[in-house]
Amino acid sequence: MEPTISIPKDWKYPRFTFGQRTQQGIVIGLEYKPANTQLVYEYGNSWRYAVLPDKHSDEVRHYSDDQLQTLSVAEAQQQLQAEIEKHQQQIKVLQQQLAAIGGSNDG
Repeated sequence: MEPTISIPKDWKYPRFTFGQRTQQGIVIGLEYKPANTQLVYEYGNSWRYAVLPDKHSDEVRHYSDDQLQTLSVAEAQQQLQAEIEKHQQQIKVLQQQLAAIGGSNDG
């Protein structure tokens, strides 16, 4: 069963989704600032996004709707291709390690 998230009808729908790649990084969290709260005066009545600029870092940055920028199709393809190539290189290294030990199941 796929997990679902319900958004109240009186809230605006978020522009970005979990895991979406943006120019600032990957969206890892969403937070809504509802109307008539103190936070609205500081951040505005909109979504705020927790973004991981680098997946190898524990630094998280926060952005509002108007601060995040989408990637172009070419930029997204380039990022994904680079990640695929990195994983393929890791697979080669693991295959070499497996071959070096002879694939033996002897403990």
